[in-house]
Amino acid sequence: MPIEMPKGLPFSVDTWTPSSKRKRHHFLTHAHKDHAQGFSAHATFPTYSTLFTRTLIRRYYPQVDESIFVGIETGQSLAVGDPDGDFTVTAFDANHCPGAVMFLFEGSFGNILHTGDCRLTPECLLNLPEKYLGKKGKKPLSPLDYVFLDCTFGQFPSNMPSRHAAIQQVINCIWKHPNARTVYLTCDLLGQEEILVQVSQTFGAKIYVDKIKSPECLKALELTVPEILSQDPSSRFQLFDGFHRLYERAKDKISEARNNFQHEPLIIRPSAQWYACDEGVSDTQSHKKAIFDQAVRDLYGVWHVCYTIHSSRDELEWALELLAPKWVVSTTPSCRAMELNYVKKHCQRAFDDSLWSLLDFSEVESLDSHGAGKSVGCSNLMERIPNRCVDAESKAVVISTLQRKRLSMSPPSKRPMLTLFGRARLCLQDSILQHELNEIVSVGSDSLERAATDEEQTSTQKVKVIEVKLQDPLDSNGMAERVANCEESKFTYAAVEDVRKQTAISSTGFSRSYDENLRRFYRTVHVPIPRPLPSLVKLMDANKKMKKRR
Repeated sequence: MPIEMPKGLPFSVDTWTPSSKRKRHHFLTHAHKDHAQGFSAHATFPTYSTLFTRTLIRRYYPQVDESIFVGIETGQSLAVGDPDGDFTVTAFDANHCPGAVMFLFEGSFGNILHTGDCRLTPECLLNLPEKYLGKKGKKPLSPLDYVFLDCTFGQFPSNMPSRHAAIQQVINCIWKHPNARTVYLTCDLLGQEEILVQVSQTFGAKIYVDKIKSPECLKALELTVPEILSQDPSSRFQLFDGFHRLYERAKDKISEARNNFQHEPLIIRPSAQWYACDEGVSDTQSHKKAIFDQAVRDLYGVWHVCYTIHSSRDELEWALELLAPKWVVSTTPSCRAMELNYVKKHCQRAFDDSLWSLLDFSEVESLDSHGAGKSVGCSNLMERIPNRCVDAESKAVVISTLQRKRLSMSPPSKRPMLTLFGRARLCLQDSILQHELNEIVSVGSDSLERAATDEEQTSTQKVKVIEVKLQDPLDSNGMAERVANCEESKFTYAAVEDVRKQTAISSTGFSRSYDENLRRFYRTVHVPIPRPLPSLVKLMDANKKMKKRR
């Protein structure tokens, strides 16, 4: 699933959500369903795509109005007007599937290459402007600022065969099994039609596609290669679903042929999934995955050929060395860009001004006990925290980043929780402030006295969440400094259910202590324990005094 683009950019790429709909310009790299998810509900004008992509998308979603599309073809550049500054976008062949393109954006935000899904071969990269390509060990004349990179197989280190070599392996496998009455080809994905064309031309036969079982694939093939399609279900070459219960259905086909005393059908799966993932193979057969120059049969009778329309790790590393971008962001969260050797060696470790601008971060003044200084205000945390459970190590990463960058949050109501890596699973509130805020009872001036009197009545009282609006910087310590320095901002503090157990509250509202678990957590990560939040009564009184002075 593609990621949301950073807030500082005026465009979205391959995302169709309420958040991306707020962008002013929208780009669709190709017509694969995972890149068009939500398109019918959230697509809006202008949406830039190639003619083939637009045609196929409208076959998938007939209800979509054609007027929302703006055409852009491979090699074409368009000037896009925008209130924050005009920019130029150019489309380049992505070497992925029919109609698939990469987008190069050039504007005040920098030079950004979004690859969509791609296979970055030399032929593919040489289509880019010469100034962005390095030569003879030298860096490009104008290095790209950011590359949003397809890292689908970024964790797969082996060299994958070229698409032409893989197709030849499919044909060789068919030649070696002349007695197979039926050849099933699992080529039902847009981008694999080239295999079907070569098979049809080599053996002089058309290929049967079941319109009931594979309606979307048939729509795509009718657009690209209608001449190879057959309506005869008895054809020797037939399309086979490569995903839904593949191995179970393959075993059934082979068993059926044996029971009828016929030669086994030939089932060929041209895909890199079997090689890159632990599927359809035992430990004793795993060594066969290292074979890339010929088809390999698995335990279920399926013949595998390593055919891919994505780059392997080696191809990505080579491409990044050639492009030498300043920053790399993975568009596939299953593999993070920081795992690539190029990123570890060459990308900057400290955020520069251009990256803060891209993320829509701004500098705000803050006061500390040592005097005036600058801190960085942001809407969310830049670091991508693993989506699994939040362990102590993840929390330590968050706190370390906070201390190093001194991040302070902007109002949640104004900042959607989106990161460079998509919708945030863990944000600043969830990691650090949650421990502090759950220890604090935040009440307004009217409800504060009521909370103090009701304290003696019950120890399990639930206190409602109340927003406190701070309008002027206050001379306070600890967290109050950071909060008060965000002028005209609203911060919501979560109340605790058990007032007595969670925190000690005096009649004036001071939090006298922090929970021991919280103190222990701060000690383990070598972070100073924050000072308690001052009384909100004092904050409100100071706020009233400032209003009177005006």
